[in-house]
Amino acid sequence: MTASSPSTPLTAAPATPLPKIAFIGGGNMASAIVGGLIKQGVTTENLMVVEPLEATRDALRDQFKVGAIAIADPSLEAVDLVVWAVKPQNLREATGQAGPFCKKALHLSVAAGIRSDSLAQWLGTQRIVRAMPNTPALVGLGQTGLFARTGVSENDKAWVEWLVASTGQFLWVDKEPQLDAVTAVSGSGPAYVFYFIEAMEKAALDMGMTAEQARQLAIGTFVGASQLAQTAQEPVSVLRDRVTSKGGTTHAAITAMQSTDLAALFRDAIKAAQARAQVLGDEFGKND
Repeated sequence: MTASSPSTPLTAAPATPLPKIAFIGGGNMASAIVGGLIKQGVTTENLMVVEPLEATRDALRDQFKVGAIAIADPSLEAVDLVVWAVKPQNLREATGQAGPFCKKALHLSVAAGIRSDSLAQWLGTQRIVRAMPNTPALVGLGQTGLFARTGVSENDKAWVEWLVASTGQFLWVDKEPQLDAVTAVSGSGPAYVFYFIEAMEKAALDMGMTAEQARQLAIGTFVGASQLAQTAQEPVSVLRDRVTSKGGTTHAAITAMQSTDLAALFRDAIKAAQARAQVLGDEFGKND
């Protein structure tokens, strides 16, 4: 398993002409990638989006000045890289509509759960990379897991890294089932963080803080602790111990959490997300 470093600059584009990129689906993740690419200097002439919803197409045109069409058409034949950014339950239908126009392209799927075996059968190619991003990509702080099939060349991988780096960090996994773990940990992970922020805000309100104060304290604590964990050389367990003086306030809070075995409950919750990712692959990746 290889990963990008949070301290390194954005991955440089390979020393070949920039590819023409099409996004099938124009929702939040596609918008995050489009915005990141434009910030890197990619011109809108190299980008296009296929999006059936008129309001979403209009928003993309207004925000990014990018070409957006309602239905896949032969213009996709000129595309070098296709990003599949539709919901898992809609992916098979989308590949049936757009796939025939882009048989020579490299394919990158960000649809959760849909396995590359299914994609390879639907698209008739082995040049497929599966990606599991997360929503902080919307602010350039995403974490994306990547898996490549054997038909993906090193140059193909370099293009994928360049594209994904526009939204944050990435890592490659060696075995495709590991993407279900990526889904459970980082793909769903922002929701876990938001859940704990909500709980901290509610606790602060219960103790007499204003809503504005509660929000600042909760979010600021998560941001600061995350930054400290990212830059520290020690494991997070050591950082936690440094704050937890025996008999102190933090010790009282940690002891209360440990009495309910919160860590074990949290691990079980993440495993439930992993199991659901596997089910999604079975449910929406059927080939018959």
